[in-house]
Amino acid sequence: MRSIISILLLAFIAWGIVTVIGEIPFGTEKSRVGGHYVDQGREETGASNIVTSVVLNYRGFDTLGEVTVLFVAAIGLGAALATRRKKEKREIEPASLVLYTGCRFLFPLILLFGGYIFIHGHLTPGGGFQGGAIVASAFILVYLGCRGRRISETVSKTIESLGGLVFVVVGLVGLAVGGHYFLLNFLPKGELNTLFSAGIIPILYIAIGFKVGSELAGVIDHLMEESE
Repeated sequence: MRSIISILLLAFIAWGIVTVIGEIPFGTEKSRVGGHYVDQGREETGASNIVTSVVLNYRGFDTLGEVTVLFVAAIGLGAALATRRKKEKREIEPASLVLYTGCRFLFPLILLFGGYIFIHGHLTPGGGFQGGAIVASAFILVYLGCRGRRISETVSKTIESLGGLVFVVVGLVGLAVGGHYFLLNFLPKGELNTLFSAGIIPILYIAIGFKVGSELAGVIDHLMEESE
């Protein structure tokens, strides 16, 4: 009986998917949203990277929700680990020479590369999420190579909070200045393909980069501390 119900349910879901796909006007004049982004995105946002113009302009409020989800996940992990009984500290085994050397010399270079990614997100592929993940990977190298070192939780939380605050404040300023919608691109768009262009988009990407980087670094720190 369960098998028959499962088959009927799957058949109903498949029928619904096929029906919906058949009614979507792919490639017709009715599907104008994607074409508008491609044709008008650079002119309206000043960003060379079309993906950036969509993520931080046309659907910037959705991006704020994504950052909020990451923030809640980091808080949840910290709360879950805080309820566990602290383990007795063990003697930390020193890392190999390769990891230790990489920790000392590659850490600032990785941070620089991550910063480059989210600062130039409106010009080239990349952005705040990608740059923040690269920044967090630098702290993984620190935990593996320079064992015993930890990031300052106060500094991490401060950077994380400032990143989110900048995002929200910029959005509210756009709402106050333009009076139309949250995250209105109210700054001059500048010259296309230059660093100082795209209005508020570079500012938002820098804020996201710092916020994502600090959040992921904090998550890694909690997990490394729990594993020791």
